[in-house]
Amino acid sequence: MAAPKRRSAAAEARWLDADEMAAWLALLRVVVTLPQTLDRQLRREAGITHISYSILAVLSAGTDRRQTMRDLAGATGISLSRLSHAVDALVERGLVARRPSTDGRRQLAELTDAGAAQLAGIAPGHLAEVRRVVFDHLERREVAVLGAIMQRIGDAATTALG
Repeated sequence: MAAPKRRSAAAEARWLDADEMAAWLALLRVVVTLPQTLDRQLRREAGITHISYSILAVLSAGTDRRQTMRDLAGATGISLSRLSHAVDALVERGLVARRPSTDGRRQLAELTDAGAAQLAGIAPGHLAEVRRVVFDHLERREVAVLGAIMQRIGDAATTALG
């Protein structure tokens, strides 16, 4: 007796329609080019990567300018391994300090005064670039829609990571 025939994965795929494909390709372009654009500006004007800037910005908004490494990874969307390397580089520059939590079971990253000062100096140029590349091209109502869409996609991607 022959085994039942299985449909190929290609036959079972839910293909994108024309509108979905156009939106997907546009999203891919943004996912690739926007980080490169922001990274280039930050490296040129401040000698810092976009990932490092994100870490400093998230820490500046945290309680007492500190967060656990796990929470910082979640807030920045950076894997714990990559985050650890980036934080180590910031520690070497005196912009971030690592400390054990009060119970000693977790590592905290803490924004130093030097890190806060550097962030304050970098932020105006970076925000001008963000406005130039993103928000100057949107109407006010589109900003809210973009925010809602990105939140939903980000939540789904985060859930998929586990």
